[in-house]
Amino acid sequence: MRPPATRLLTVLASAVLAGAGFGALTSLVNGVSDHYADFESRQATTGGTSPVEIASVLLDSGWAWAGAAVAIGWLVTRATKNLPVALTHGAVAGVLALLAATGAYGLTDTIRNEATYPWYESESPLWWVASFVLGAPLGAIGACIKRPGWTGLLARLTVPVGAAAQMIVLPPGRNERITTIGQAVVLTAAAALSGFVIVRFLRTERRRPTPLTPTGPD
Repeated sequence: MRPPATRLLTVLASAVLAGAGFGALTSLVNGVSDHYADFESRQATTGGTSPVEIASVLLDSGWAWAGAAVAIGWLVTRATKNLPVALTHGAVAGVLALLAATGAYGLTDTIRNEATYPWYESESPLWWVASFVLGAPLGAIGACIKRPGWTGLLARLTVPVGAAAQMIVLPPGRNERITTIGQAVVLTAAAALSGFVIVRFLRTERRRPTPLTPTGPD
């Protein structure tokens, strides 16, 4: 069994690497999408689309970034049985993951666009603050995914329900066709995942043994 300090360092390193990878990937996909999009054509602007552009819209959505923090919080704590430790590690991992993702996104954008300004100025201060404020609760939710009962169920439903809510209330996309396709993809996936999670939860609860009811003397 690894010492607590070594375990914490592993959590920190894993969160930073995973977050940075997600941020850099999002920037690269956005770059490829912008490269192939024909912004000078009115028809392409109002109705044009491509698979890479759909991927760009999905990756660069708020629910995807929130989902990344939740997933990383789960990944770094899935072997931790102590709940307070898992919540702490998950919260720290969520913050570091989103900060690293924001930094990697800005750095990749700066390099890709050959910009002269510093990479840390490429993103609005709002995203740095949001990464710090929202990363902790999202990472802690990820740490609760493996928990039994209603706590685990609600944690597992956070991302699909959040994704569906955003795609209904504030769907991304530069034209109606892209928005519609993005909504269809996310809502279908969210419904399928939510249904799977709920059915599995109900089956698990049904199989769980119930305590015997004590009976009094005859």
